[in-house]
Amino acid sequence: MELKTVGTAGTLESSDIMITLEPAQSGGIEIVSFESSVMNQYGRQIKAEVLASLDRLGVKNAKVTVNDHGALDCTVKARVECAYYRGCQCDVDGTYPWGGVIR
Repeated sequence: MELKTVGTAGTLESSDIMITLEPAQSGGIEIVSFESSVMNQYGRQIKAEVLASLDRLGVKNAKVTVNDHGALDCTVKARVECAYYRGCQCDVDGTYPWGGVIR
C-alpha cells in the first residue's frame, strides 16, 4: 500500500499524540515538525518509535508531523498505523487490516 492522501490520527489531549502523514515526492521519510511536551526526556525514543513503525509498515516516502503530549509507545504505534491506513484510503470497503504489521 502507498500513501495517497494526508492521513491523521490522534488528538492533542494529555497522554496522546497526533501523527500526520503526507505523501512525499522525493524518496525517504522526512519529519517536517516534531513537538513534544516531554521532548527532553523522551524525544529520541518517540522519534525512534515513529520511524520504526513506519519501517514495519513499509513506508518509503512520507512527510511526518508529530505533536506529542506524553503518549506511551503503544499509543505511538497505534497512531502511526491508523494515520498510515487513513492516508492509504483503506477505508473504501469499511475494513482496516489492524494489528497485522506492527507488534
